[in-house]
Amino acid sequence: MNIVGISAYYHDSAAALICDGKIIAAAQEERFSRKKQDSGFPEQAILYCLKEAGLALSEINYIVFYDKPLLKFERLIETYLAYAPIGFRSFLKAMPVWLKEKLYLKKILAKALEKINDGSDLPLPKILFTAHHQAHAASAFFPSPFKKAAVMCLDGVGEWASSSVWLGEDNKLTPMWEIDFPHSLGLLYSAFTYYAGFKVNSGEYKLMGLAPYGQPVYKKLILDKLIDLKEDGTFRLDMSYFNYATGLTMTNHQFDQLFGGPARQAETEISQREMDIAASIQAVTEEIVLRLAKTVRNEFNVDYLCLAGGVALNCVANGKLLRAGIFKDIWIQPAAGDAGGALGAALAVWHDYLGNTRTANPNDSMQGSYIGPSYSHAEIEKALKSVNAKFQHVSDEVLFTNVARFIDEGNVIGWMQGRMEFGPRALGARSIIGDPRNTKMQSIMNLKIKYRESFRPFAPIVKANKVHDYFEHTGKSPYMLIVAPVNESIRYPMTEEQDELFGIDKLNIPRSKLPAITHVDYSARIQTVHPETNPRLSHLLDAFEEKTGCAVLVNTSFNVRGEPIVNTPDDAWRCFMRTEMDYLIIENFILAKKDQDKIEQDESWKNEFELD
Repeated sequence: MNIVGISAYYHDSAAALICDGKIIAAAQEERFSRKKQDSGFPEQAILYCLKEAGLALSEINYIVFYDKPLLKFERLIETYLAYAPIGFRSFLKAMPVWLKEKLYLKKILAKALEKINDGSDLPLPKILFTAHHQAHAASAFFPSPFKKAAVMCLDGVGEWASSSVWLGEDNKLTPMWEIDFPHSLGLLYSAFTYYAGFKVNSGEYKLMGLAPYGQPVYKKLILDKLIDLKEDGTFRLDMSYFNYATGLTMTNHQFDQLFGGPARQAETEISQREMDIAASIQAVTEEIVLRLAKTVRNEFNVDYLCLAGGVALNCVANGKLLRAGIFKDIWIQPAAGDAGGALGAALAVWHDYLGNTRTANPNDSMQGSYIGPSYSHAEIEKALKSVNAKFQHVSDEVLFTNVARFIDEGNVIGWMQGRMEFGPRALGARSIIGDPRNTKMQSIMNLKIKYRESFRPFAPIVKANKVHDYFEHTGKSPYMLIVAPVNESIRYPMTEEQDELFGIDKLNIPRSKLPAITHVDYSARIQTVHPETNPRLSHLLDAFEEKTGCAVLVNTSFNVRGEPIVNTPDDAWRCFMRTEMDYLIIENFILAKKDQDKIEQDESWKNEFELD
């Protein structure tokens, strides 16, 4: 039985394939189209999934969409009627698209699939629809290592639900309760993302990274004016401050008055106000998540929790939830946002719709999230020769020894190995890596490689069996979704003068023996590396530890700001040549920047990708 799940037409389109319940492949469409958070039909992602399994579209039994458009249309109509005549402009903008396209989504999907079918007379797969939060819940529970667990799905909004709680046991997911639109933790966080001058649906992680530079001075104001938060974690928003229900912006003039001025304009200087606002909404978010988790634990008396939805990518909240000890353990879907809904939709059909059994894998079933495309040595060599690249092809032993030396010498490495990651995080298959001990590494990577804001922190990758040597964390964190404190033993104490610094002035003060990965609050977003899921990255960490005594590396995604993470050897080469990376490593091919033919600098490519 072969099932393809798809997410599309909102943001972060993706496709996923399961065969007899096993996850075979999954990828976001943006990685092929090179359009960040591509919302179109995921044609190339579907074709990749079929190719990976050696299947034709006619061999797929079900195509499953991650949303129920009629329920979403019902929500839009009821919302506009409730707020009328406010929001009429937004209504006029939205309705033609719905009346011409989205209400007839089954026909639109069939037409798009016919194109993939390439003129074949064989019938198309049966098209099914799951509910949005059902897809999120399925993506969280079914691949998790737990036989029984509660599931919390927290995002902007699906059809109606913005927060939902489920009970998963064996092959069944039972919906328990939900909070409905317009009362949404995800949209509340996005409103502050918008107000701080970042892009909604992509800039939320910037707000999270900015929070440690500020103080939560607005937390009480948020709780007093914007949100009625109950002891059990449920809440209602005062919609008189927000514009997202019917308008074309997230916040309104009343919101501006409450916080002392209009929203920051994108790309302008970030002030202390934005830092304090980030700290405040982050603190509110953490309190809501912890209250909800305690309620769920008490209501259902379960030991484990699974998380999905965009809010589940808030790794600071995840870390605090884990350390609170409310549950014995938590598991977060690495593609927690809408892309993961494609996988959840397929799994929901396999288990819920078809009733197939499930055996929980103690290591989870996501295979490290390395379920995207990979490229053979022949394909890589052909791509490199086509651009006249100068390269060496070396053995594994030479590769890992040399790359460890390159990093120790202060070089920045583009690292492309094996199957691409599924989800928003680079997990060591499409990564840029460097030395965490280097005091200049953060600024070099931000300003000369990524071309992005200087305040943004970088994540460490660490050998799984050495994580406790560096961080206040035990257990696994393979998907870079947990923030943990850096151990006291490697911290540098701040002087009185340094403690009095505010905002970005804190940035250039080394906080630990690993300054490149230690945030201003002594935290780090950790990824534990496991030989069974990423043996090559594990070997590199072994080689670096043998050379330096350090079992940690800096890891950031292999892309520049606004660009999707690289997929192909061609993508990797372009990114390498456009930035100040020193070496590019693709499988066993080593390329040194100094060896490449100098090309005339044309920076017009910086306009190719819309800033996130």
